[in-house]
Order: sequence, then C-alpha cells, then structure tokens
Amino acid sequence: MRNYSTEAEPTTLVGPWLEPLLPELIAFRRDLHAHPELSFKEFRTTNRLAARLEEAGLKPRLLEGTGLTVDIGDGPIATALRGDIDALPIIEETGLPFASKNHGVTHACGHDVHTVAMLGAALVLQRMHEESPLRGTVRIIFQPAEETMPGGAQSCIEQGVLEGVPRIFALHCDPRIEVGKIGTRIGAITSASDTIKIELAGRGGHTSRPHLTEELVFALAQIAINVPAVLSRRVDVRSGVSVVWGQISAGSAPNAIPASGYMAGTMRCLDRDAWHDAGNILDEVIQQVAAPYGVDVHLEHTRGVPPVVNSEHETALIEAAARAEIGEGAVVLTPQSMGGEDFAWFLADLPGAMMRLGTKTPGGEEYDLHRGDYILDERALGLGIQVLTAAALRTLRDL
Repeated sequence: MRNYSTEAEPTTLVGPWLEPLLPELIAFRRDLHAHPELSFKEFRTTNRLAARLEEAGLKPRLLEGTGLTVDIGDGPIATALRGDIDALPIIEETGLPFASKNHGVTHACGHDVHTVAMLGAALVLQRMHEESPLRGTVRIIFQPAEETMPGGAQSCIEQGVLEGVPRIFALHCDPRIEVGKIGTRIGAITSASDTIKIELAGRGGHTSRPHLTEELVFALAQIAINVPAVLSRRVDVRSGVSVVWGQISAGSAPNAIPASGYMAGTMRCLDRDAWHDAGNILDEVIQQVAAPYGVDVHLEHTRGVPPVVNSEHETALIEAAARAEIGEGAVVLTPQSMGGEDFAWFLADLPGAMMRLGTKTPGGEEYDLHRGDYILDERALGLGIQVLTAAALRTLRDL
C-alpha cells in the first residue's frame, strides 16, 4: 500500500479518490442550496453533516447550538480546514431547479460549496486513512454564522476547536475567477469590517421654525457626508479606511422636522493596526459632527472582524497543492478585497491561508456575491476539495 501522507512530492493524488464521491457531493450541495439556513440556525445543515460523517465511520463533535468539528487520522494535528455553513437573508432569483425552498434565504455567498468542500475533504481523507493510516490528524471545522457580526468564529474558538492546531486553511468562492483557478495573496486578503448604527433624537417641530427645535434631518445629512470625510483626514490613507452608509431614515411629512432618525453603515479598513485606531476615531468624530445641532446621539459601533492575513509559508503550501492537483497555471494573484471575513479570528494566533476558489464559467456571465442571482459553476466544488485535501496531505508530510 502507498502511504499518501508522506510521499515527497504528491501529484494528482486526490482526483482518483474524489471521483467516485463527486456525484454524491454535488447532490449534497444542491440539497443544502435548496434548504439554506440563517446564522446560528443551521440545524438541518449540522444534522445532515453529522449523519454523513458518522456513516463514514467518523465521530463528529457537535458544537453548542449549531456547527461541528471532526478529526480524521491518528496522532498530532497537522492542520485544520474551516468551512462556513450559514446562508444570507436574500431572496433567490436564479431559477435553478434546486433553488431555495426557504423564501428570503439563500446561499448567495457560496457557503454551500464551502461546506461540501470540507465534507468532501473529510470523506476523501477518511478513505485514504482506512487504506493506509495517515501520519497525523486533520481537523475539519464546520463553522456557523459567518454572515453576522460578531460571527461564529469566536464562539467556535471559545469551544476549543483550535486546541492543538498548528495552522488552518479555508476557501471562499470568487465569481470573478474562472473555474479551474484559485486566487491567492500573501498578507491581507480581506479588510476589517465594522457595523455602525446611529439613532438621533430631538424635540421635532415645524419646518418653518427650525431654530426652535433640533433640525434632525440636517444633522443626519452632516454625519453622512462629513464623518467619512473627516475620518479620511485623520487616518493614514494607505490603510484604505472607508465608511459607507446603507440606511438613512427619518420623518414622514415634508413640513415636519422629525423627533427621531436612524442611519447605519459599515467601516472597512485594509490594515489591521489602523483598524483599531480608526474605530476609536470614528466614535469621536460622529459625536463631534453631531454636537452643533443639539441632537442626542445613540451610537452602536460593533467591532466586526480584522483583515484575513495569509502567512507566507501556508500560502505557498496551498499554491503548491493547487498546481499539483489542477495544473501549473492554476494560481492567480487576487487583489485584496474590501469585504470582511471572520476567518480572520482563526488567524489571530495561528498561521494559515484563505484561497479564492474560481467559480466563473469561462466565457460565461459574471455574477457577484450577495446577490440573489448568483450562479456558480459546479465544477469548482471538486477542484476546491482537491486543493484543500492536497494541502492537508502536505502538512501531514511535515510531522
């Protein structure tokens, strides 16, 4: 028997092991896509994963509420693989035969692929282990609630999922990269992301007498315009700090100054250190901009996630795995995204890397994430499994 865990330079090892499982995994992914679940409510998803892993002879550990982990192999842990399992509160508009049956919820970020890629890696590694024992252990983490802030990563860490783990890998679907390629970069690959919610209150009054009340709508407008402008002058521009508002609401009549108003948005930042400073400055600036208008300000600033920062060694390892499994041209440099990802919390104390999995059909339509019409090329699923599994095997080789 060949020992796949210690071969010096494994090439195209995973494909033959995966091939007989792929039809089942595609069907599993379509089932999850048809039954998406929101953050911390992924009960069906968790149960389905646990049942399939147990069927394979594994012993998954259920996490509190939702989510689970499973270890494959014997001996010390060589690496962990993480997949997120939740969906988004978005109406699906794809028209696919396996479109969401849960109205208003859909896997518009590709987490169904993330989930099944981890399941596929677990099943392939277990089959390899049964034929020729792995030299060490691979831990797979099925994380709930990536799409909320704060997300499920911190809860998983508090439950000990990283105990004994020396490194960790993840993937994220990317509809701008063609299927058959992965995107990588050393250093920050995502941005920090915070949520800002502001409630303003005043006495209200007639629009003909704004001097007798607090002109709340004008105050909202000043915050919306000036807070991003002031912040851009208080923080190093190279850190890419960006405040963008997604909600503003106040009033119900054109001739009445309302007594309350609301606005919400996000602050994003490309640099981990600048993120900490910018958050404190942001709170200060909001109060200062609102002060001249006499309104009461209730600010809810949720510190979300720092950037995902890929380590050099682990990025090189996953690139080597991709080239061996897919081909020499499989790896492309991906730009740093302004999106947030709570995989960053796993990398706070561990080296690791997140790769971008190409899901665009070559020559086909280009979609975007977090849209109800997002359709991915299902061939990406098998390729994601191959690369993740091959990366895990390379870490076992170093034990």
